[in-house]
Amino acid sequence: MKPIRKEPPTGVRPALSAKSLVKRFGGVAAVDDVTIDVGYGEVVGLIGPNGAGKTTLFDLIAGELKPTSGRIWLDGAAVESAPADSRLAHGLGRTFQIPRPFPGMTLIENVMLGAQGQSGERIWPNWIAPRQVAREERACRDKAMDLLAFVKLDRLAREPARILSGGERKLLELARALMAEPMLLLLDEPAAGVNPSLLEVILERIVEINRRGPAVLVIEHNMDVIVRLCVRVFVMAAGKLLCEGKPEAVVRDPRVIEAYLGGASA
Repeated sequence: MKPIRKEPPTGVRPALSAKSLVKRFGGVAAVDDVTIDVGYGEVVGLIGPNGAGKTTLFDLIAGELKPTSGRIWLDGAAVESAPADSRLAHGLGRTFQIPRPFPGMTLIENVMLGAQGQSGERIWPNWIAPRQVAREERACRDKAMDLLAFVKLDRLAREPARILSGGERKLLELARALMAEPMLLLLDEPAAGVNPSLLEVILERIVEINRRGPAVLVIEHNMDVIVRLCVRVFVMAAGKLLCEGKPEAVVRDPRVIEAYLGGASA
């Protein structure tokens, strides 16, 4: 398959910097002294065998877990002690390997849940500023519809999320993450379990998202996807950072081949 990534501009500032991250569970280091960065304008891959620590690293960056030690900066702001919900305010968005829509809600309602800072979420504005709340609600709905069109699901906007295929659920989750206008997007296996036609839509949308500004860090086992999308790749094995480089070089690295085929620790 032909690469579809673009080379990032030179000299861009980092959207994400993580330095010397460690996460221990008892005596086991799931993430062991990992340092990574992702610059604006980049799609960066994170690969490794099962149990390498990739999802744990995502959880540390997203605030689902607190690091045992190490530092995390989002757009220059230190966030390693910040809770997960506050990291949305710092511009972080995330999707999951198994999408988590609300099945009984419509697609547009699911996407609207990703909006931040709505006056109607508080009690008093609904009483003292109902017109403002109504204006924000209309703007939120319009934006959600635009995002559903962006991921090519607008025809199903008023259908319940339960009717979607696995690939469509990934597109819905992507739209919901974009509702918060993230500057860094963490994508956890966007290609897993997706049929070829929908996979092309997902890849095209990732490239377009990145073209619009946000940095992207993606976990993916499909190496064709990594080679097509990413300008750089970090490789983890047994909790440690094994190597970093351009995808074409990384997939030929003997250390990477050994990690995948030689039974890296889970």
